[in-house]
Amino acid sequence: MPVPGLRRPLAAVLVTGPSMAPTLRHGDAVLVRPGGRAIRAGDVVVAVFRSRPNLLVVKRAVRPADGGWWLYGDNELVTDDSRAYGVADVLGRVVLRYWPRPGRLPPQPL
Repeated sequence: MPVPGLRRPLAAVLVTGPSMAPTLRHGDAVLVRPGGRAIRAGDVVVAVFRSRPNLLVVKRAVRPADGGWWLYGDNELVTDDSRAYGVADVLGRVVLRYWPRPGRLPPQPL
C-alpha cells in the first residue's frame, strides 16, 4: 500500500500513543527508510496491519508471517499490535529518532 510520505529516501513520522514506550514515546519524531536492507526481527518499523489498512503504526518486527510481519509494541501493557490485528505489511525501517531526544534506537531483546 503506497503511503505518500514514504516514497522518499527518508521520511519523517511522528509517534502517537504509548505502545512503543520506553523506546519511543508519544510525540517523538523518527526518520524512516523505505527499502534498504531487509527487515530483521528486532527492527522498529512503520507498517500497516492488513486488517486495518488505513492505520499507519510504529512497532517492532518480531517474525515473518504470511508474506508480512508479526509486530509487537515495546509496552507490554498495550496490545494494539499483531496480537489484536494480525499480520502487517512493513513500509520502512525506523533509522533514528530526531526529536526531542536525538539518537539511534536501542536494540530490544525479543
